[in-house]
Amino acid sequence: MEEIDIGKRFVNGGEDELEEIINLYGEKLLRYATAILCDYHEAENIVQEVFLSAYQNRNIFDGNNLSAWLYKITYNHCLNQLKKRKIHYFHDIRSEVVLPEKDKGLSDEMLRALQKLKPMERALLYGRIMDGQSYEELSQLTGSSPAALRKQYQRAKDKIVKYLNIAYGRKESNYGQI
Repeated sequence: MEEIDIGKRFVNGGEDELEEIINLYGEKLLRYATAILCDYHEAENIVQEVFLSAYQNRNIFDGNNLSAWLYKITYNHCLNQLKKRKIHYFHDIRSEVVLPEKDKGLSDEMLRALQKLKPMERALLYGRIMDGQSYEELSQLTGSSPAALRKQYQRAKDKIVKYLNIAYGRKESNYGQI
C-alpha cells in the first residue's frame, strides 16, 4: 500500500518524492547493481543515473509497482554499462573487487564466483536470494516467463555452487542451500 502511494505521488511529484524513493531504494539498488557489475564504484554511478532517469521519466510511469520499475531501470543501465565495457560474460575477471567495509553481504569468494556468471544469471540470483523477489516480479524485469526463470535460477545456482566448491577446494559443498 505504501509503495503504491509513493509511486503515485512520484508521478506528479518533485524533489521531495525523489528524496523519499532514494531513501527507500538507494541501498537496495546499489547492492543489486554491485552484484551485476561486480564493481561498487561503477554501481554507485549507475544508481545515480537510475534515479536521475526515473525522475526525468516519471511522467511515463503509471505509479504502480515502483520497486519493479526501479529494478528494471537499474538492470537495463547495468547491461548498458557492461556493453560499454564490452564484457558480457566476464571472461576478464578482475582479481580485486572493492567493497565498502559496511557491506558484508557478499564475500570475496562469492563475488568472484558471481563474476563467472552471465549478467542475467547474477541479476536472477541476486533478486531471488538477496532481495527475495518472486519469479513473477523478476519476470517483469526480464520479460521471461516465471517458469523459464525458475529453470534459469536453478542452473545459475548450480553454477555458483560449482564455482564456490572450486574456490574452497571442496568436492562436496555447504553452499548447496543457496
